[in-house]
Amino acid sequence: MSEKAAGEETFISHLIELRDRLVKAIIGIGIVAAVLFIWPSPSVIYDFIAQPMIDSLPKGSKMIATGVISPFLVPMKVTLLLAFIMSLPWVFYQVWAFVAPGLYQHEKKLVLPLVVSSSLLFIGGVAFCYFFVFGRVFHFIGSFAPTSIAVTPDIENYLDFVMSMCLAFGATFEVPVVVIILVRMGIVSVAKLKEIRSYVIVGAFIISAIVTPPDVVSQLALAIPMCLLYELGLAIAPIFARATRAPEEAV
Repeated sequence: MSEKAAGEETFISHLIELRDRLVKAIIGIGIVAAVLFIWPSPSVIYDFIAQPMIDSLPKGSKMIATGVISPFLVPMKVTLLLAFIMSLPWVFYQVWAFVAPGLYQHEKKLVLPLVVSSSLLFIGGVAFCYFFVFGRVFHFIGSFAPTSIAVTPDIENYLDFVMSMCLAFGATFEVPVVVIILVRMGIVSVAKLKEIRSYVIVGAFIISAIVTPPDVVSQLALAIPMCLLYELGLAIAPIFARATRAPEEAV
C-alpha cells in the first residue's frame, strides 16, 4: 500500500471514529431528553425555568404566549436545552475518547481533568445564572416599570433571554480552563497573564455589557465572576503545568 493510500485510509478511519462519537453523544442527549419528557415533563420543566420571572411579577400575574404553537414548542425547546446541559459530561467524554488515542501519556493527564472541569464549570455557570442572577435581575428591571404598564413577558422572548444568559454564564465559567490551556501549551506565560490583568478586567466589563441586558446587576454578576475565575486560573495553571509535564520536560 502506498503512503498516500495509507494516509487516506487513516483519514477515513478518523472520520468514521468522529462520526461514531458524534452519534454516541447525540444518543446520550436523546436518552436524557426522553427521560425528561416522561418525568418531570416539559411543562413542569418550563414552570421551573420560568419561576424566577414569575416571582418578580405582581401576585397572580402570568406570562403570555403570542404564537399559536408556542405553548407546545417552547417547553420542548427548554427540555432539549436542559437535556444538553445535563449530558455535557457524556458529550465531553466522547470528545476525550476521540482525541485520547493520539495523545502521549502525559498529555492524557491534561485532557481528562479539563474535560471534567469544563463540564462542571459550564453547569456551575448555568446554575449560578439561574439561582443567583435571574431573580435579582428581574426584580431590578421590574422595579423600573411604571404602574401604568402591565408586565406580561412573552414565553418565546423569555426563552431567548434565558438561553443567551445561560450560554454567556456557562462560557464565562470556562475562563480558568482557557487560562490553563494557554499556559500549558506555552502560548503565554503566567507572568504575562498577570501583567495584562488590568486589560482583562476592562475586557470582562466590556463583554458583560455586550452580552447581558443593559442593567448594572446582570453586568456586575457576569464581570465579577469572570475576573475572579481569571485569578483562579492564574493560581491553578502553574500547578497543572507541572503535574502534566512531559518526561523530557522534567529533566
